[in-house]
Amino acid sequence: MGGEKAAVKKSAAAKKTAPVKKAAAAKKAAPAKKTAAAKKTAVAKKVSTKKAIAKKPAIAPIKATAAVKGASPVKTVTPKPPTAESRTALVRRARRINRELAEVFPYAHPELDFDNPFQLLVATVLSAQTTDLRVNQTTPALFAKYPTPEDLAAANPEEVEEILRPCGFFRAKTKSVMGLSKSLVENHGGEVPGHLEDLVKLPGVGRKTAFVVLGNAFGRPGITVDTHFQRLVRRWQWTEQTDPDKIEAEIGALFPKSDWTDLSHHVIWHGRRICHARKPACGACPIAPLCPAYGEGETDPEKATKLLKYEKGGFPGQRLKPPQSYLDAGGKPALPLGAG
Repeated sequence: MGGEKAAVKKSAAAKKTAPVKKAAAAKKAAPAKKTAAAKKTAVAKKVSTKKAIAKKPAIAPIKATAAVKGASPVKTVTPKPPTAESRTALVRRARRINRELAEVFPYAHPELDFDNPFQLLVATVLSAQTTDLRVNQTTPALFAKYPTPEDLAAANPEEVEEILRPCGFFRAKTKSVMGLSKSLVENHGGEVPGHLEDLVKLPGVGRKTAFVVLGNAFGRPGITVDTHFQRLVRRWQWTEQTDPDKIEAEIGALFPKSDWTDLSHHVIWHGRRICHARKPACGACPIAPLCPAYGEGETDPEKATKLLKYEKGGFPGQRLKPPQSYLDAGGKPALPLGAG
C-alpha cells in the first residue's frame, strides 16, 4: 500500500510539472521562431532593395531638373553637351543651330546703311566701339557732303570730326576714314578693292571689317568675328579660342564656305536680339534645347520675352533704310539722328 501511494503521488507531481515544462519549452521556442521570421523578412528587404537599385530611374533626354542654390523652386535646365563631344556631333549641332536661326531670322542682313562698297567700308570702320544704329544716324550727313573717296580724302578734318562726333572716338575715326579714302584714290583708282589682302592694308581696316565688305558688297564669303559672334560661339561651345583670327579659323572649319556670310548675320542678330551678354533671354530662345549655356539668363518665358530687343521686342531696328524683306517681315526702320 505504501508503495502504491508513493507511485500515485509521483504520477500527480509529474502531471503538474508537465504543463510547466511545456510552457517553458514554448517560451524558449518562441524567440527562435521570431528570429527565423525576422531573418526571412530581412532577406526579403535586401532582395527588394537590390532590385530597386538595379532598376535605373528614367532620365529626360532633353531637359533635366536641378535645384537652384538659395531658391526653393526647382529650375528646369538643359543638360550640357558631353565634354567628350565628338567632332561629328559638334559639326551636326553647330549646323543645326544655324538652320534654326535661319528660320528665326530669314531677313537677316548687314545692319549698316550703305548704297555702295565705299559707304559700307566707311560705315564699318565707324561702327567700332559704338552701335550700328548710331552709325546709321550719322553717315547720311557724312555721305551727303563727301559722297566719294576723292571728296573725303580732300575734306577739312575738323569738319569731318564735327560730323562724326556722335560716333565716339571721332578724332581717331576721322583719321582712319580720311586715310583709307586717300589710299583708295592713290592706290586703287578711287575704287574699293574686292580682295582681302588689299583691304587689310587700308588704314583702320582689319579682317573683321574686310569680311563685312567682301561678304555684303562683293558676295564673297567671310566670317565676321565681332563681339557678339565671339561671345555666342564660345557660349555654344563651338570653340574655346579667344583670339578673333583663331575663332574665325575654327568656326570656318565647321561650315561650308558658302554659309559663312549668312552664318555671321544669324549669330550676330541672335546676339543682339535674344542672347544678350549680361542677361540672355533663355526662356524666349528658339535654340534652347541645343544650347549648353541654357539657364545662364532668364528662363521664365514671360520675363524673357520682355528682354527681347529690336523687332523681336516690337521696337525699331538699326537701319534707317532697311531692305524690303525686313520691312515685309514686320521690321521697323530706325529714327534719324535727333528724332524721337
